Amino acid sequence: MSTHHLKLNLGKTELLFLPAKGSPMIDASITVEGSIVSPSQSARSLGVTLDNQLCFSSHIAAITRTCRFSLHNIRRIRPFLTQEATQLLVQALVISRLDYCNSLLAGLPACAIKPLQLVQNAAARLVFNQPKFTHITPLLSSLHWLPIAARIRFKSLVLAFQAARAGSLAVSPLLCPGPRWWNDLPQSVRTAESLPIFRKRLKTHLFRLH
Repeated sequence: MSTHHLKLNLGKTELLFLPAKGSPMIDASITVEGSIVSPSQSARSLGVTLDNQLCFSSHIAAITRTCRFSLHNIRRIRPFLTQEATQLLVQALVISRLDYCNSLLAGLPACAIKPLQLVQNAAARLVFNQPKFTHITPLLSSLHWLPIAARIRFKSLVLAFQAARAGSLAVSPLLCPGPRWWNDLPQSVRTAESLPIFRKRLKTHLFRLH
């Protein structure tokens, strides 16, 4: 940065160590222009909270809080809204947040993403103005909403399509499950002629699975 006459904003600088599995945690500070930057357990970048274990628990908690706040506000005006208007609000303020950078969550256990699924369930019930314990599967089907785990897989596979097209991807246990998901797709989905066609076939395939 000095070479290019740039100055680091130390007030907005965070230090995050991401150790390999089984490696000891590093507790070391660095000094920049006489100022000490100490390690943080998490850091926020482009709206995503990264933690030093890459379990994304802080990120998921932040999304959940924001979405529930939006749902609370929409619920207050729900008596004055049509179902179509409610769905538009929910998709703009809640579903869009659930989908933002969700491919980063690929490979997390179901219990980790359960809070996001509960938010989506609450959103679907709000659209149809249904009570808390209404069975959720018919509502999601009517809205044509994939559940959270499938939405994560959908986003990951769209990225894989752009990278691989009809070929197979190398699978490594150290990577996210995207390559395995890609290789498990039916050939008719993998060989789609374009991205829009791929997205349509993929969504249909995931609906059949879920």
